[in-house]
Amino acid sequence: MKNSIYEKTDNNKTTKVVLLGTGTPNADPDRSGPSVAIVVGEDSYIVDFGAGIVRQAAKAYRNGIEGLKPKYLKRAFLTHLHSDHTIGYPDLIFTPWVLERDEPLKIFGPKGLKRMTEHIVKAYEQDINERLHGLEPANDLGWSVEVNEISSGIIYQDENVKVEAFPVKHGSFEAYGFKFYTPDKTIVISGDTAPTENMTHYAKNCDILIHEVYSAAGFEKRTLEWKKYHSSVHTSSYELAEIAAKTKPGLLVLYHQLFMFDILSNDDDLLLKIDQRENEILEEIREKYDGKVISGKDLDVF
Repeated sequence: MKNSIYEKTDNNKTTKVVLLGTGTPNADPDRSGPSVAIVVGEDSYIVDFGAGIVRQAAKAYRNGIEGLKPKYLKRAFLTHLHSDHTIGYPDLIFTPWVLERDEPLKIFGPKGLKRMTEHIVKAYEQDINERLHGLEPANDLGWSVEVNEISSGIIYQDENVKVEAFPVKHGSFEAYGFKFYTPDKTIVISGDTAPTENMTHYAKNCDILIHEVYSAAGFEKRTLEWKKYHSSVHTSSYELAEIAAKTKPGLLVLYHQLFMFDILSNDDDLLLKIDQRENEILEEIREKYDGKVISGKDLDVF
């Protein structure tokens, strides 16, 4: 059964957080690429665009989240340029246009996003021209993208949300976390990051903290090279517990979970191993943190 923490009310500005994808670069068939949607009424705000984003949004729409009808995907925010967070970018640009989005997609993200966007649009130039000038009835704005390369601070605001960006630590990438202020919630999304004081500052007393994590138990079995990498650019379960203990979010949601073993093996008991590792991560966090914590799954709604 899907997690559902906040019950629907009659207020049409009630905030819903939808996990469109909770995966990692690993091709887990049960977890789409990383993406989170903040939905306020019929308006949606997408953070990151991993593999399968538009179909995941369509599933959420079918489940009753009106703001995630594909043609309503009009605003998105990117934490960093890693492929697992951007592989769904062409999907986000073009599929909603084909499905009648009739205004430019507004995108906010780090330096390099404009160049990436230009290359994607160039790659699909023949498709765009055929749809615009062939027999298909297509509007002439829905394929275009308004790119805003950001720095720290308030990067977007409308009647529903205010979005604040803050730097996080993820190798040589320029990477950001985001804090959303809505009429009834404050939500912090980590993106990919090692522990950083910025996270502790911005997540303090937020309603929902959505944070990446890796298994401490699995980490111990990795090679020295992988240990150096993961400990430098990601957050372990024990480190996240310490962050949560300091920030005291109303709800801690785990996503982008690195289980630290081969999730594409042919083991007959693979699904059981994944379930056990997921529970281990929760138990590792609970050793140092006594607040409410949930292991997020695709299409969970909070």
